[in-house]
Amino acid sequence: MEEESKSWYQRLRHGIQTATKSKKETPDGLWHKCEHCNETSTVKELKENFFKCPKCQFHERIGSAEYFEMLFDQGYLRLYDDLLSYDFLEFTDLKAYKSRLESAVQKTGLDDAMAVASGTIDEQPLVIAAMDFRFIGGSMGSVVGEKIARSIDFCLKHKTPLMIISRSGGARMMESAFSLMQMAKTSVKLAQLAEAKIPYISLMTDPTTGGVTASFAMLGDFNLAEPGALIGFAGPRVIRETIKKDLPEGFQTAEFLLDHGFLDFIVDRSELRSQLSTLLMLLENRAKPRKQATAKETES
Repeated sequence: MEEESKSWYQRLRHGIQTATKSKKETPDGLWHKCEHCNETSTVKELKENFFKCPKCQFHERIGSAEYFEMLFDQGYLRLYDDLLSYDFLEFTDLKAYKSRLESAVQKTGLDDAMAVASGTIDEQPLVIAAMDFRFIGGSMGSVVGEKIARSIDFCLKHKTPLMIISRSGGARMMESAFSLMQMAKTSVKLAQLAEAKIPYISLMTDPTTGGVTASFAMLGDFNLAEPGALIGFAGPRVIRETIKKDLPEGFQTAEFLLDHGFLDFIVDRSELRSQLSTLLMLLENRAKPRKQATAKETES
């Protein structure tokens, strides 16, 4: 009896120990640690807070599917999922790009770095093309450019506003000049949209860099960004070595760009749907021809 009491006391003093073979790992998908403040929260809390840290409101990176579910009314139509990248340049003898594509598809379940969907926000039509950073860093290849081009053609045909959500490391180097050509291609197509007086809204999220920033991301009729988003073309080191000057602190943040006139406004993710709804309503009302007042109405 005395031995049992001593054993129990030692367990209380040093903590109840569990045999290694009996220990279980915490299931994936239950907890999330904020990379900004290191606060731990449940994934459920994170989702309920629009994928923002419940403590510091840091906007975690999310993909196209999350944006579609968050913004559209119930039900939307996916477009151009049949477009797939392939190694048409035979990037190396080892087929490195082909392997990279296969690995990205397998790990992410995505077809490419951009997904397109058509739906409504408060019954107002909108086409959204959203980039996924998980797919090779959200890099812009031929498929990304083609999906944007076809989205614009869809908007021209149906007189529907377009929104592009950018999250990218820039051009996809494995497609060489073909990737860089997407900058010109998307810019020309957006000019067609502007000529038809169909609104284009650009939302820049963390990060939006490289050739994406230098093309369609900055060409919106309205340029929006999420709080704290990294937005720029080249990295700080390259810029510093080029201009031979020290750079202002935080010069590539959404807040800095807003202060210097590159953005129209910054939108918290929890308010994005309502802000878009209001913006689309204002644009729709502005597009409608004004009714000419009659002489009787003018007199009254």
